[in-house]
Amino acid sequence: MTVDPIELAVYKSAMHSVAEEMGAALRRTAFSPNIKERRDYSCAVFHGGGEAIAMGDHMPVHLGSMPMSVRQAIHRVQLSPGDVAILNDPYAGGTHLPDITMVLPVFPEGESRPTFYVAARAHHADVGGYHPGSMGPCREIYQEGLRIPPVKIVRGGVVVRDILDLLLCNVRTAREREGDLLSQIGACRVGEARLHEMIAKYRGKADDLSRELLDYSERLVRAELARMPAGTFAAADFLDDDGLSEMPVPIRVSIQIEPSAGRAKVDFSGSAAQVNSSINAVYAITYSAVYYVFRCLLPGDAPATSGIMRPIEVIAPSGTIVNADLPAPVAGGNVETSQRIVDVVLRALAKAIPERIPSASSGTMNNLTIGGTDARTQAPFAYYETIAGGMGARPMADGLSGVHTHMTNSLNTPAEALEYAYPLRVRRYSYRAHSAGEGKFRGGDGLIREIELLADAQVTVLADRRRLAPYGLAGGEPGATGSTVLLRRDGAHPLPGKCSVSARKGDVVRIETPGGGGWGPPPSLRT
Repeated sequence: MTVDPIELAVYKSAMHSVAEEMGAALRRTAFSPNIKERRDYSCAVFHGGGEAIAMGDHMPVHLGSMPMSVRQAIHRVQLSPGDVAILNDPYAGGTHLPDITMVLPVFPEGESRPTFYVAARAHHADVGGYHPGSMGPCREIYQEGLRIPPVKIVRGGVVVRDILDLLLCNVRTAREREGDLLSQIGACRVGEARLHEMIAKYRGKADDLSRELLDYSERLVRAELARMPAGTFAAADFLDDDGLSEMPVPIRVSIQIEPSAGRAKVDFSGSAAQVNSSINAVYAITYSAVYYVFRCLLPGDAPATSGIMRPIEVIAPSGTIVNADLPAPVAGGNVETSQRIVDVVLRALAKAIPERIPSASSGTMNNLTIGGTDARTQAPFAYYETIAGGMGARPMADGLSGVHTHMTNSLNTPAEALEYAYPLRVRRYSYRAHSAGEGKFRGGDGLIREIELLADAQVTVLADRRRLAPYGLAGGEPGATGSTVLLRRDGAHPLPGKCSVSARKGDVVRIETPGGGGWGPPPSLRT
């Protein structure tokens, strides 16, 4: 260590607080319930070389992949003081099109190169495309919405109105999008102001402290790997289907651990080829999921930096479900395939360190999008939400019920906020009894959510674990699978996990989310 450890600890906490304050500013000023209520956003601070040195306690699926977006912005846009870059291209470090990222460089006074970058990513409830909400089943990315390469949205402190107008003309809810985009810019400005204070406080030490944070994260991961058994540990898991056929889609992984070198190789060779539907994941998603899993093995106060991945090699063959090639659609890869990647990596690690790995959680974000015209305003609306499920049981405790797990860290949309913003009514919101897997430790229960339409609308569902249940570990039983039903005057109509249907005023969408798997044999099966 080349710096004072106490000073490093203070610096780490200060940088984390910058990312957290950015998130608070974004949440308080955003227009859409998806950002201000569900908190579907992430903020982070980056060293001048583009490596993450601090992340807010936000969305794991965003955070692990954001360094790739920042690097794309740095390499493809000449950023000067006062500039902000915008991008959402999944094939340029993004995740899926609704996730729009802003990147702002922080220049010390009189310097020609930035010392830091800040970035804010948020899920926008509509970015155009074939389906309201931009989250439906599609055959190519061009149907999914507006694809934004790295470009300047702010130049010299002034919003580039031509770029903003171009974006707003291609979405259904332009006013809401403008408000959310400007909120992201504001969040980046908050981060910039705080980092200028940090530069003044630490003077010439900031660079050394940032590099030491990266090195410290690396050392922590290497120490964890050194305590694991040597060997190659393999596992497979499956997505229910691709939305076009009923064939399960396999994801396979082998994890080679070399404790003596403090190194690991995570290889997804053997996974399914990319498909003609929206469940493909780009490399940034797969990388992010691996980052998340190994971050979870570290102490809670470990700095969340890019250094975590230095000892870990991720192999994801091009043209597969875990590293799709253009023009594959990817909306569901971010939300569904990311969850299954986590499941399969944890399943493999359970063979190496079974005493530390939980059973499968619900394994789906249960994406629900409802879009149409609000009769109260005669304006288009697009409601988007992910619905929580059961957490998998842990080797020492039961799983929690009705929580967002793994790659999502969002909240629910409160009934009051949902009914105020949209022509919708929440009919029921409750735990789903008996949906958890039994075991020595029981999984968490899923949820039941019923939403009544108060206007004709398009209902889109992007979900999984409808046929293949979340697994239990060490003899624990699997959690219950989920379901989606459209309740109409003529009865109940079960919906596939991945579909988009026209619905009428008075119809009710009922979603039952999966429970978590159990851990250890249930009491009735113990000998």
